[in-house]
Amino acid sequence: MKSLFKLILCMPVLWGQALSASPQGAVTPDSLSAYIRHSWNATVRFRPTDSIDHIGLPHPYTVPCKTEHFQEMYYWDTYFTNVGLLIDGRQELAIGNTENLAAMVARFGKILNGSRLMYQDHSQPPYLCMMVDDIFSHTGDKVWLARMYPILKREYQFWMTRRLAPCGLNHYATDFIPDHPDRSMAEYALSRTKRTVNLDTLPTAQINKLAFDARAECESGWDFTPRFENRCADFCPVDLNANLYFYETHLAQYARLTGHAADIKTWQAAARKRRQLIMRYLYNAHDGLFYDYDYIHRCQSTVKSCAVFSLLLTQAVSLAVGKKMTRAILPDLECAGGLAATAPLHTACTYQWAYPNGWAPLQYVAIRGMDLYGMKSDAQRLARKYVDAMTRIFAQTGNLWEKINVVETNTHVNSEGNYTMPPMMGWTAGVFEYALNYLEQIKKQDENLWKKN
Repeated sequence: MKSLFKLILCMPVLWGQALSASPQGAVTPDSLSAYIRHSWNATVRFRPTDSIDHIGLPHPYTVPCKTEHFQEMYYWDTYFTNVGLLIDGRQELAIGNTENLAAMVARFGKILNGSRLMYQDHSQPPYLCMMVDDIFSHTGDKVWLARMYPILKREYQFWMTRRLAPCGLNHYATDFIPDHPDRSMAEYALSRTKRTVNLDTLPTAQINKLAFDARAECESGWDFTPRFENRCADFCPVDLNANLYFYETHLAQYARLTGHAADIKTWQAAARKRRQLIMRYLYNAHDGLFYDYDYIHRCQSTVKSCAVFSLLLTQAVSLAVGKKMTRAILPDLECAGGLAATAPLHTACTYQWAYPNGWAPLQYVAIRGMDLYGMKSDAQRLARKYVDAMTRIFAQTGNLWEKINVVETNTHVNSEGNYTMPPMMGWTAGVFEYALNYLEQIKKQDENLWKKN
């Protein structure tokens, strides 16, 4: 146990930009990185047995915030936290995080939104395979990978049996079946998005549909967003299907590495089919962009969003298509502090996953995705914007935050209802460490190239 909580200090990362020349005592990217490295342990919790509401997990785990808010383990948050942990030498903690999520699959057949019993009815965006892949890339441990393989298969089956739309793509939903009007959840969703709907005038079926879609949107992680028109369960999202493509391609690789050769062709066929369906239902040849697909009304959404960069991270589209898409969407999303969740739009509702708000995981997906597709100048520019913005905001507030206003590069964000934005470590810290490390690697490559020439 002592080794798990051992603080591994990394040497300060070199930074060649103007911020490094700040007066002594001022916040720099280096000093913010040092703060993050020293703060990881403050986010670690350990609950090995069930309590009244919390689910017992076998290993210590990270929570999104150091204090007060969000004091349980969350699914997709953890992936981006792990990214930072691995960069900062906290491999054992990242492995523990991953094995905790695997334990949820073994127990529930899926990974819950968070490690509390109240989240049993829904999951979150599937990132376990990405976590496994990152750890395997660090360790090369085939024995560990072999233990994870059946877990990943089981989680994938949850999505394919419980979240499959008639068109063959996947969507978000909920396993909650009310035996009475699900009024409280409907009221919650309406209050968050500031919609005016008189529930007293609606039949039970419509109330429950509002609640069902709200629960589905919580599963999406984008709660709430104009992407789904408050009908989340009716859409096949771009990012969800991109992530599942990653599962299919990588499970084919893991099958080969772990002695499950009979599975390889099945995974390869599933990946080919999904790629075809993505191009058929999500791609718009007119503007070269991808949109969420409304399988109920058989039409694409019109909302441009950061979700499309998941297609790059997972390499779900060809090089040519990926580059064309990026060139087409960047003018609508790129701002002074990074990428906005969506393009600007006019709506009577208030959404936190929309312009001008930018979220840490969206920056990571875009930066890493662009890098994979050879768009390194774009990736580098966005990484610099994000690092500079977070450094500036930390200097002003003394905190990291779950989201920022990327237009003004401050914390004046769109907030839903009575929702108060919490201070954040978790994915914000992880993505900051990734972006800073990415810039440092680029700098080293440039220096080495200069020396050779």
